[in-house]
Amino acid sequence: MALARIDSPAELERFREMQRLCYACADEVAATLEPGVTEREACRRMRRWLRAHGVDDWLHTPFAWFGDRSAFSGFKVPTQFLPSGTRLEEGMPYILDMAPVKRGYCADIGYGGVLGENRIWEQVDADLAAYRTLILDLVRERRTFADVYAEVDALIERQGYESEHRKYPGRVIGHQVGVIGGILPKRVGFPFGVRFLQTIGRELVKERLEGRSPLWNGASRSQHPPTPGLWAVEPHIGFRGVGVKFEEILVVTEDDAYWLDDDLPHVHRWARRKASA
Repeated sequence: MALARIDSPAELERFREMQRLCYACADEVAATLEPGVTEREACRRMRRWLRAHGVDDWLHTPFAWFGDRSAFSGFKVPTQFLPSGTRLEEGMPYILDMAPVKRGYCADIGYGGVLGENRIWEQVDADLAAYRTLILDLVRERRTFADVYAEVDALIERQGYESEHRKYPGRVIGHQVGVIGGILPKRVGFPFGVRFLQTIGRELVKERLEGRSPLWNGASRSQHPPTPGLWAVEPHIGFRGVGVKFEEILVVTEDDAYWLDDDLPHVHRWARRKASA
């Protein structure tokens, strides 16, 4: 994985285009969701859409979590994250998550929604907006990644919610992304792309030698100032079986940080809700 050239507007635009492609896919697939559709069918729809739009590899294949699975209720082993036969029902929350690669450039996004109405989902989603601001402010202050993680979880506790990103493998709230290449075939070691597994493994070794990690969590390997590059950041919160998250790319420079794009569905949704309050 070649780290993104964050000083290259052209390269950043390629990543921005990939992220927008993912959100376009999520928007279109979400519009097709109806009672009775399963997580596996939603993931098939995402894969077909992405392949039709030029995707040729994966960081990971699409995930979908419906109902209380959006809050990882009862999750104990990694295989429970895989798409299941759970069927969507009226009032159920859902999360669509995808990480495709197109000509080496990638994105990793999380898209939350609800079929019909769910007042708990509306409240948790409204509260999720604060995490986007908090994370950016703390990274700009050059707080360590582990400190940012702790502050996010402290806000979750104050709001009375549950930290769902602690249930991810590695308890990650984010991970580094870059240009995916290599000589291995573009295949999937389900659910991860083989090339991604090779390159993230190499980065884990390289960064470990420097006392860092391409994975962002609350562990000792994240006790360092923000590493310049592109980071897919995914705070995930839950309440009473309702899980809500966003995932998007954060650009970290030597002395600053900014979200790669503000023209995103969740950002617009929060702005509309604030304007109508």
